[in-house]
Amino acid sequence: MRHLTWQKSTYSGDSSNCVHVAAASSSTVLLRESDEPEDRVLTTTPAALRQLIRSLK
Repeated sequence: MRHLTWQKSTYSGDSSNCVHVAAASSSTVLLRESDEPEDRVLTTTPAALRQLIRSLK
């Protein structure tokens, strides 16, 4: 497996409970929590993530 570059979501602000995001490919986005980074990783598409963020706003 190639090395992934995880970024803290800008929506997390200065909170210690953060969401990290990584692009696995041009069609796959990975999400994880900062407090349990290896336990659960969600896989989605950029379009689905955009729709989720729009609906949460």
